[in-house]
Amino acid sequence: MKNNYKLGAALAAIGVLAGILCLYFLAATYNTVIHTHFDAGEWEESNTVRVVYAILGWLGTAAGALSASVLWGFIKKQDWAWFWGSIAATILLLAGFFPMIPAADSGLPVPTLWVFLLAAVMWFGMLFIGGVDKKIMGLTFTAGLAYVLTFIDGVAPLSKFQSTFQAPEAFIQNPNTFWNGMYVLSQQVNWWGAAAWAVFIFAAFKQKSWSVPVGIFAAVMSMIGGYPMGIHNVAEVQRFSMFLPAPILSTILLIVLLLPGTQKLLGVK
Repeated sequence: MKNNYKLGAALAAIGVLAGILCLYFLAATYNTVIHTHFDAGEWEESNTVRVVYAILGWLGTAAGALSASVLWGFIKKQDWAWFWGSIAATILLLAGFFPMIPAADSGLPVPTLWVFLLAAVMWFGMLFIGGVDKKIMGLTFTAGLAYVLTFIDGVAPLSKFQSTFQAPEAFIQNPNTFWNGMYVLSQQVNWWGAAAWAVFIFAAFKQKSWSVPVGIFAAVMSMIGGYPMGIHNVAEVQRFSMFLPAPILSTILLIVLLLPGTQKLLGVK
């Protein structure tokens, strides 16, 4: 399967299709999901969907366009094609996965599941074509979970910020707005952490030694962005918080990255 340019071209075509479907499905469900949340009294979730669906639509469409470049690369038997194909697939995985959450919460269909499934086929296929070590595949797949979960931890604060914001007159009565401020600051911390996990994944494919410090950065960003909100949310709802999977998984990955065997695998001398 390694260096199979015909298979790579087929997978790249799947990526183009996934990008087109991402654009279509998000446009088709955008207002439906927004209005369903709003009608249910979840106005803050409605506003969050307005922002996040648009961002993922842009990213997913761009990943589909990148897949077209990858398709050309495979047709021309370019060595770089599989790597950029894996980048496109990684972006499409996120663009296909997250929109299923607010749609499912509203009892609506989740058509972006098809984008996610196509992207998953493309992702694994590109790694086999690139001859990526199976241990690297396992490590990057786990990091991919952290990437998605950390992104989600950056979405939730958008809703939490809106629901905890106080009008000036309410602030006079209760000036405790620490957590409202924490949600605003944690939001981008988590998204930058998610982006760092993506960079780590791409560097690990190539077994670049600098992937280790990038991974450490990604893990710590996810931990800083996730643990405070998660622990606070546990106190709020008296149950396990969905803010916690991202920092917990990132903590495990941080420990794994500090192991000599992992560093050797990633090219650290």
